[in-house]
Parts: sequence; structure tokens; C-alpha cells
Amino acid sequence: MVRAEWPDRLPLLVRISATDWVDGGWEPSQAVELARALAGLGVDLVDCSSGGLVATARVPAGPGYQTAFAERIRREAGVATGAVGMITAPEQADHVIRSGQADLVLLAREMLRDPYWPLRAAVRLGQEAPWPKQYLRAR
Repeated sequence: MVRAEWPDRLPLLVRISATDWVDGGWEPSQAVELARALAGLGVDLVDCSSGGLVATARVPAGPGYQTAFAERIRREAGVATGAVGMITAPEQADHVIRSGQADLVLLAREMLRDPYWPLRAAVRLGQEAPWPKQYLRAR
């Protein structure tokens, strides 16, 4: 059991696919049950992704297209969730958190495109963010 080996002071996160996007495949209701079971095993946060498992699946990709899974799992399974899926704008990420759709926004491809995204997001949202010491002269 991972939780038995992983220190309690550190969070245990698990990424799941909330749906296969195909008829007869993995469904969001099953993802809720899985998340509920994971929470019972000591998982602190479920990262809610989807698709990519069935080559013929038609995934309706678009800005924030997976956040509804995070919201449903958070609400129905009673576990903290992370939202993913084309979350690219600071205002969009802020909305996901403030509206309760998820507890955390995980940025993947956007961070690859712009590793300074958090710093730029802080500026756009009117927040202070610590700059790496090496870059302070460049501000």
C-alpha cells in the first residue's frame, strides 16, 4: 500500500481517466466510485483527466473541457480534485478554483509552452509572486 510507505506529511495524488469518451467504456459515474475508494485508501487528491486510451474515441477537446469531471468527482466522492485540460488563461484557472470546480489546477502543456506562466498569471491577476532570485535584476 502506497499510503503506508508515503509520509502522512506529504500529499498522495492519483491521476485517473474520468471517461474513455466511447459508448460502453469507462464512465464518469465509475470514476466517482473509484475516487471514493481512493479517498478511503488515503489518497488526498484525484487529478481528473480523460481519454487517450481508445484510438477511435471522439474527444470534445476545448478550453476547460475536463473541469466538469473534477467538479463532479469533488462533489460526489468527497475528495479534493485537480482540474486539467486546455486551461491556458490565468483568469480561467482562477475561475476553476474560485467557483469550486476543483481544488487545484494542473498546468501541463501550457507550462511547456511558457515556463514563466505562473509569474505572468500573477501579474495579470494583480497578485504578488516570488521571482527566482537569479531573475530579480531582469524585472
